Amino acid sequence: MNTFNTEQCEVAIAEWINCCGNYTAIQNLIPTNYVFNFDAAQIGWLKLRNKYSSFCAEIGIYEDQLVAILYPLDAAGQKVAAEEYPYSFLKELEQDLVLVETAVYTLIKNAVLSRDLRKIDNNSDMNFPVSNAPMMEQDQAVAAIESWRNDGMTWFYRECDEFAGNRIFKKFYVPAEDLTLSKPGLTNIICSFGMKFSEVYQRVLPTLIFISFYVDIENTGSIEKVSNTYDWSQPCPPICNI
Repeated sequence: MNTFNTEQCEVAIAEWINCCGNYTAIQNLIPTNYVFNFDAAQIGWLKLRNKYSSFCAEIGIYEDQLVAILYPLDAAGQKVAAEEYPYSFLKELEQDLVLVETAVYTLIKNAVLSRDLRKIDNNSDMNFPVSNAPMMEQDQAVAAIESWRNDGMTWFYRECDEFAGNRIFKKFYVPAEDLTLSKPGLTNIICSFGMKFSEVYQRVLPTLIFISFYVDIENTGSIEKVSNTYDWSQPCPPICNI
C-alpha cells in the first residue's frame, strides 16, 4: 500500500498549490486520459477511519507526478490524524474501462471506455451480474469523463490565464457512500476526473468519479469488471464548506 507520512503529504500538497497558476506545468502533470487507482487495502484503511458523511481526496505532486491523497474525516468533518495516508499516482489505464449499469433490474447497459478514455462501445444486452441500484447514471458518468478528456486542458488554460490558477481545485470532498461497497471481493477502485456543469456556480466544475472492480469470490473464473459508478465529488475550491 502506497502511503505518505504527514510531512510528505504537506510537501506534496504545497507543490500542487504552487503549480496551479502554471499552465505548462499542469499540461505535463495531467494527461486528461489518466486516472488514479486505489487498491483494496487503501480503501479498507480509509473506510475503517472515516466517520463523516464525506472523505477528502487531496491533490499533490510527488516525484514530478500528480497524486491523490486519501484523508479520513472525523464526526466534525476534520481530518483524522494518522501516521500515514494512502495515495495514488495519476497514471494511464492498464486496460479498457467497462462501466456497467443495471436498469429496472432486468436491462443491463454497458459502456466501454478505451485506455485513453474514448467511448468505444455502448450496448444494452450484455449479461453482467452487477448491482441493481447504481448510485449515478452511467450515461452522465461517461459524458463527464469524455468532457474532461476533450476539454480539461481548455478549462485549465482559462483558469490559469484569467484567474491565475486561484480557482483550480486543491482537494475534493467525496460522499462516504462511495466506501459502502455492495459486496465483498473488492480488488481496486479507479478514480477518474470528470467535468460537470454546476447550476449553483453557473460554470463547469471538475469532479472525481469512482468506479469499483470486484473479483469473483466463487472461483467461477469470471471477473466483474465494474459493479458500480459512484456519486459526484465536490471540488474545493469553490465548494469548501466542510
